[in-house]
Amino acid sequence: MKEFKEIRDDQIRIIGQEDGPRNVSRPLRITLLVVAGIMLLGALLFLLLRRHDAARETLETPEPSYFEPVTTVPTIEMPWIGERVDSLTAGFTEIRDTTINDIPLRIYIPHNAQMTLHVGRMNKRDTTVIFAAQAADVRADNGGIVGAFVLRGKPLSWGLSKKGYCAVIDGQVTIGVAENSPLFEEATEKEGYFFRQYPLVDSGTLVDNVLKGKSIRRGICDRKGEIFMIETGTTESLHDFAQALVDLGVDQAIYLVGSTAYGWAVDKQGEHHEFGDDNYYTGRRRMPPNTSYIVWRRIR
Repeated sequence: MKEFKEIRDDQIRIIGQEDGPRNVSRPLRITLLVVAGIMLLGALLFLLLRRHDAARETLETPEPSYFEPVTTVPTIEMPWIGERVDSLTAGFTEIRDTTINDIPLRIYIPHNAQMTLHVGRMNKRDTTVIFAAQAADVRADNGGIVGAFVLRGKPLSWGLSKKGYCAVIDGQVTIGVAENSPLFEEATEKEGYFFRQYPLVDSGTLVDNVLKGKSIRRGICDRKGEIFMIETGTTESLHDFAQALVDLGVDQAIYLVGSTAYGWAVDKQGEHHEFGDDNYYTGRRRMPPNTSYIVWRRIR
């Protein structure tokens, strides 16, 4: 037996073969090779992902172009579009014209007025009305109202053909997008109002729709808590109309019946501004009995 030399406390001694390096078992060598291979593969995968992200960023970021430069439309940052009106002022509709993405827009902003829904023929001579526009669509087969509709707490129609909705409960207007909204039931319980239409903007994001073609477009919008109606001055696709609303800074918006659908607004001077085709009074065709309207009536 070999005798080992004395060692100090700060030294260690490996007991085993003294001559040459210690042999490493075959299973251990295989394990080490596998670990090394996994680490190498991980490093390669990391580099590939980095290159893919860099390439994607390059593709998503347009290169500067001389003949067709890419421009972005900044969102309008004004906190409020309409003027501030004293609460004692008689109700009226403020009318503003603007252009977004080369689309002329007319904005109707009601002041000191309350929104309700109406079904049937409107009385143009009702001096309490400061704004009226068609709301829900009418079925071509049976003349019923398209989508869920509640009139002063009474459900007149059920259905989910369109996900956009507008509710008026306790005088509060709510615009949104949802397949099922508890506001339908709440409107029936509290003698409120509710209707559905195509969604245009949901939380500031454009919503695409199946409705194609070009027409005069109208919508009801919520922008930073300011409720207003908007109309295009030219025929536009629903997509371009919705994009213009997004660029205007609208948070929520749903469609109103466009094209030749009739309506009017009363400005601060009491002047009537009509839009669409007044079929009731021209006699060209009779409006369906279930034609519905959003109506803003002055509260003083």
